[in-house]
Amino acid sequence: MIIHPLISDTKTLTELCARLARSRFVAVDTEFMRENTYWPELCLVQIADENEAAAIDPLAPGIDLKPLLDLMVENEDVLKVVHAGGQDIEIVHNLTAKTPHPLFDTQIAAMAMGMGEQVGYSNLVESMTGVKLDKGARFTDWSRRPLDKRQIDYAIGDVTYLAEIFPRMLDRLRKTGRGAWLDHEMERIADPANYVNDPDLAWTRIKVASRKPEVLGRLKAIAGFREREARRKNLPRGRLIKDETIADLAVHPPRHQSDLAKVRGLAASWAGNDIGARLMSALESAAPLTEAEMPPREDRRPGLGKDGALVADLLKLLLKVRARDSDVAPRLICRSDELDAMAAGQRQGLSMLEGWRYEVFGKDALALCEGRLAFSVRSGKMVMSEIE
Repeated sequence: MIIHPLISDTKTLTELCARLARSRFVAVDTEFMRENTYWPELCLVQIADENEAAAIDPLAPGIDLKPLLDLMVENEDVLKVVHAGGQDIEIVHNLTAKTPHPLFDTQIAAMAMGMGEQVGYSNLVESMTGVKLDKGARFTDWSRRPLDKRQIDYAIGDVTYLAEIFPRMLDRLRKTGRGAWLDHEMERIADPANYVNDPDLAWTRIKVASRKPEVLGRLKAIAGFREREARRKNLPRGRLIKDETIADLAVHPPRHQSDLAKVRGLAASWAGNDIGARLMSALESAAPLTEAEMPPREDRRPGLGKDGALVADLLKLLLKVRARDSDVAPRLICRSDELDAMAAGQRQGLSMLEGWRYEVFGKDALALCEGRLAFSVRSGKMVMSEIE
């Protein structure tokens, strides 16, 4: 495989992308920093096919990434291969409002191959090639220039091995007939809606002890305020206001802006500056959550009574057994919220009742819920039997 020097000009990048556009797939990885910014700062892009690999410097003066971004989001003929690519996809979405497509994530593929739910890249490489990767440059500050040869070699290694592993994984999936199992999952992670941060939903990521609608309404208002301010200033959310401070403000709202000086976690200057005024405005306009907006209780599964919760636990046990028997990660077969939905009586719109998931798990899950399947232990092993 040809390894190119670090690409730092538009002409060389354009020529590389023109060649890669004729490939059947490209392996892609990124290095970025987000410790000091709201938006991740793209610092390096690594890309490879079966013949060549390169690292691209997005921070190089005057470089235009359009040829690369067009390859990623406009060229439907080239498959984009990533490993645990959520953050890489997010970066492309931030730059283009689109996501790479078509897409193949080797971490998800490993789930269908019985290699675990979240197999790390280093472990995947060692498992499939016997090579132990050097992790020495893992904590590099990728925004600093110049990058030395060891750093660049480390970064390019992430895609050269990915380009080597992908065809092997594809062959194994085809031989086992499991390639089609992944189509829905790959489309799901490529959905642009997954990478849009809605300020009105930011509150759902913050823990607060109260379930009072007025408290949660203030939580929603303050979290949305922080999201918008952090974007505008390009600052990390937590640097602007920490989650625990937001929760405290929601439970104990200040009456006047001058009271912000007494809030632990806020600078005293908020008592008299513009950002403090905007926070107070958000608090004053906060409305209690409607019943439809109220989150489910954490100690009570939505729509489930005590008996329903026991049925959901039985379904989880069945899922573990079927996942073991089929040598596939349980999370690829079914999510826990779907198990709760089935236990509560839902039968429509469940992915476990469609396609391969129905054959592997769904039909037995239905039989269990309908009293046609029983668990037993034989010779120390969990088995299931149909009930006439």
